[in-house]
Amino acid sequence: MNIWIYTLASVTIISLVSLIGIFTFSIGREKLRKAIVFIVSFAAGALFGDALIHLLPESFEEIGSSLTVSLLVLLGIIFFFILEKFIHWRHCHVLESEKHLHPVVFMNIIGDFVHNFIDGILVAGSFLVSIPLGITTSIAVILHEIPQEIGDFGVLLFGGLTFRKALLFNFLSATTAIVGAALTLFLGSYLQEKILYLLPVTAGGFLYIAGSDLIPELKHETKITASIGQLAAMILGIAIMALLLLFD
Repeated sequence: MNIWIYTLASVTIISLVSLIGIFTFSIGREKLRKAIVFIVSFAAGALFGDALIHLLPESFEEIGSSLTVSLLVLLGIIFFFILEKFIHWRHCHVLESEKHLHPVVFMNIIGDFVHNFIDGILVAGSFLVSIPLGITTSIAVILHEIPQEIGDFGVLLFGGLTFRKALLFNFLSATTAIVGAALTLFLGSYLQEKILYLLPVTAGGFLYIAGSDLIPELKHETKITASIGQLAAMILGIAIMALLLLFD
């Protein structure tokens, strides 16, 4: 019961992050543009930290075979690459930029449905292994969702949707995380040992997202003060994941 409560609470919070679009335009686009770079840096650090400090050590301990874990990490990287290339699951973390080719609105929504469903599976799978691991994975997903949802909301608006419709579709696509989590929890008793193999796959996915989706966004800013701020935010994200070891 505790696992259900923790999991559903986590994916509900993850889904509610999609409503962040309500606040994005109240603070001004220029201020948001400056702030989001540091949010992305923080999220990248959290994803790297969760993958390398929590998920992979747990994977090696529970699964045992280093070769199996390594292959599953590679599987996670390839799986997320396939999502990005063939389902057009490509999330831009800036509101608008000529350097990015935004997908059409329909494909963006479909991509979000798939992506959030998988997030729900990964979060539930982590909670089935242990509650502390589920918490760290949920935090990493939430931190990644914040800049992603801001970017997705902007894409929907620029694609021609009204403010209300963009908010509605963004929220509906986010709720598939709850569906993915519930499905995983229902099947958990039938997949007890196999659920462990989700951990290195999740780690591979987090490494792919942080390395190919978030880090490239940070390269556009070359000013030394901003770059130092990005580095500090990334280290802070890693440090928080390291501090969460105290709850293990």
